[in-house]
Amino acid sequence: WKQGGRYKTWKRRWFLLKDHCLYYFEFTQDKEPKGIIPLENIQIREAADRDKPNCFELYAVNNDFIKACKTNSDGKVVEGKHTVYRMSASTTAEKEQWIKTIRQSIKSDTPFYSILAARRK
Repeated sequence: WKQGGRYKTWKRRWFLLKDHCLYYFEFTQDKEPKGIIPLENIQIREAADRDKPNCFELYAVNNDFIKACKTNSDGKVVEGKHTVYRMSASTTAEKEQWIKTIRQSIKSDTPFYSILAARRK
């Protein structure tokens, strides 16, 4: 699950961690991601949420915006304006595995800008 940015509702999303980016999809059969979160200049931590168990969040190191993009309702790729991305795993074990795996993938150099440029064409 992923919490929305503007409206803090929870939406079911499927995640794929690849090339130091976290891709999320609206449906399991989707070929194109709904959004991409590059794992650069961010950290990850557990988060408490009264509505959802097993939460964790990605947050910008200097309270800056996280460099990310998503597809809007018109199908256009737009840059995200988040300082935090909050997610919820199904179980505590799954949450701990995501945190460990994402932490290992966080780095300072990612192919985000080349991916974004290719998607905008």
